[in-house]
Amino acid sequence: MDPIRVTSLAERPELRARLWEMADSWPEFITHDHVANALHERIAEVFPEHVHVATDESGAVVARAFAVPFALRGPGQDGALPGRGWDQVLVWAFQDRRDGVEPDTVSAIEVAVDAGRQGGGLSAVMLGAMRTAAADRGFAEVVAPVRPSAKHLEPHTPISEYATRVRDDGLPHDPWLRVHIRAGATLAAPDPVAPASMVIAAPLPQWRVWTGLPFDKEGWTTVPGALTPVRCEPAHNWAVYVEPNIWLRHHLG
Repeated sequence: MDPIRVTSLAERPELRARLWEMADSWPEFITHDHVANALHERIAEVFPEHVHVATDESGAVVARAFAVPFALRGPGQDGALPGRGWDQVLVWAFQDRRDGVEPDTVSAIEVAVDAGRQGGGLSAVMLGAMRTAAADRGFAEVVAPVRPSAKHLEPHTPISEYATRVRDDGLPHDPWLRVHIRAGATLAAPDPVAPASMVIAAPLPQWRVWTGLPFDKEGWTTVPGALTPVRCEPAHNWAVYVEPNIWLRHHLG
């Protein structure tokens, strides 16, 4: 692998316009979550110290990592990680910044690696940069609503079963969960599942464009890249995908 340079966007703001240049592997439908469309790209503007970018020897962007600080404890919050997972922490982070609420926790939002660089350990490097940035700013914990990378291969398996599945060596079955656990994370207790971490609802014509599938039968439709089946209702001309994630906690220092 070429020498990789990892920096925060606060250190290299000129990279902000180039964050989306690389070819990532997200399925098309996942980019149509309404919370993501409203707030995800704004993280680079509002929280640049929690955005990390990896560039190769040629200067090309080969990975990015987004995190946000938010208040998990305090007025109106009881310290419980939300069932609405990814969507909820993103909303909380921007509400807290708007209202002047002091954050006490950092949440991972995304780690994406260029499609041609996957499998080389770069995701662990980006996760490490995220953890270091949070620790350097005095945070004691990073939490992560993790999208398990191999769950899409078995969309009918309950996420509660998948979350706790381990290999003979005791590490998680899922590759992305293993990266987090090796970095020092633990499954959130008592229940690590965020059952409705992202919700994507749209008319059937949009689903057909996003997936190339007919979406013409009532019931559950298996969609490549989806962690669970998508509910299709032709009589009402809509389908909805509710994605579960798995909460992990990274205790720092």
